[in-house]
Amino acid sequence: MRTRVVRSLLHFALALALSGALKGGDWAQFRGPNGSGLAETADLPVRFGPQENLQWKTPLAPGHSSPVLTRDRIFLTGYDEENMLVFGVERGSGKVLWRRAIARPRKQELHKANSPASASPVTDGKNLFVFFTDYGLMSFDLDGRERWRVPLGPFNNPMGMSASPILAEDKVLQICDAESGSFFLAVDKKSGKVKWRIERPEYTRGFSTPVLYRPKGGKLQVIVSGSLQLTAYSIATGKEVWWMRGSTWQMKSTPVLGDNAIYVHGWAGGSDEGQQENVPPFEEVLKTRDSNKDGKLSPEETADEKMQKDWKTFDLDRDGFLGLRDWTLYRSRRAAQNAVRAFRLGGEGDLTETNFLWRYQKSLPNVPSPLLYQNVVYLMKEGGVLTALDAATGAVLKQARLQGALGDYFASPVAADGKVFTVSHEGKVTVLKPGKDWEILAVNDLGEDCNATPAIADGRIYLRTQKALYCFGKK
Repeated sequence: MRTRVVRSLLHFALALALSGALKGGDWAQFRGPNGSGLAETADLPVRFGPQENLQWKTPLAPGHSSPVLTRDRIFLTGYDEENMLVFGVERGSGKVLWRRAIARPRKQELHKANSPASASPVTDGKNLFVFFTDYGLMSFDLDGRERWRVPLGPFNNPMGMSASPILAEDKVLQICDAESGSFFLAVDKKSGKVKWRIERPEYTRGFSTPVLYRPKGGKLQVIVSGSLQLTAYSIATGKEVWWMRGSTWQMKSTPVLGDNAIYVHGWAGGSDEGQQENVPPFEEVLKTRDSNKDGKLSPEETADEKMQKDWKTFDLDRDGFLGLRDWTLYRSRRAAQNAVRAFRLGGEGDLTETNFLWRYQKSLPNVPSPLLYQNVVYLMKEGGVLTALDAATGAVLKQARLQGALGDYFASPVAADGKVFTVSHEGKVTVLKPGKDWEILAVNDLGEDCNATPAIADGRIYLRTQKALYCFGKK
């Protein structure tokens, strides 16, 4: 047990060092230090709600973005019908110190479960950086004074965008994967000037927030979980360093780093065991279906009712036809597998085979990211199904439903103080005792819909619902 605790603290220390998060219990980006979902704090409450262990409650405009923290402030984004909103909140009292409304220049297409304010902010403790699907990147100082803007888009993503910006060295990094025109961007955090931009034409819908990795004796890298492939880029140049193939085509969750390992989860519909299908090459399909011999396929020429019904999923550039790129990516999608996979870190080039450790393919979440805590990987699936896997082997340790919290899940689990916290869309917050035989300590009902991942620091847990921001802690 002591070894597992030491390993967990080492993982947290590594995440803290890589993220550049400040001292003093800060949770400076989506899901805390390096997206790990881990905080180093004590004395967190087990039971809490509107009537119990409530420190304060602050009404807020809707949004799916998660709260991020500095020593004395909390930052969130939101939206109304006409504006993108940014909030600065006092941590001690919940008082809204400032609110900035920026007119929405467009209203992007969104999935019904998404939001115009899904990406979480990131802060270096001196300034704030935010991303909106309806505009792009913006920066403010901690008092809400605008510093710079970088317009991006519009984005050809029918689901909307949700990957959050992160900080690395002197750069703000933003992944913008869509059906067409995908790219990865690094801008100077002081000026907003573009440092590098990497086009990613082979990638489609991307929702995963990147994580950072520094190999022993090497330079800092950023890891992006994208369609069909996990890729590491140089922070300095944007050049690809290594990659691992075999991901599914629509990556929503953020990978997590362990002790010289990375855990990557992807689910994009179909069965738990995957959705593999042998689709013939484009040249062969054209021979039998391209009736007018124009080198592309119209909806009628596909002779596929399902494809015709959901045409936008396949016609990536929205030109009304399926070309070589459209079909190639369709083939890759059908060959991909839903899975949680573990890889050993270290190396260059294609590491798919050489660094593979294990794969698990049953009872997979849709959106929530995995949580690695005390050498156990936790998966939070809709319907309240929680699975614990051995981090070294992928073996199932325990799988059961969270009785009292059987709804949908969009928020990712987090952990601290010997406790794991999960939040359902219906606002049920389950507190668990972690381990291979995890157990429920409490199910707390907020009574409001919730899609945001909690933030934890200094004995407090901060929860954002669709109506308010809550701070809970022992009285």
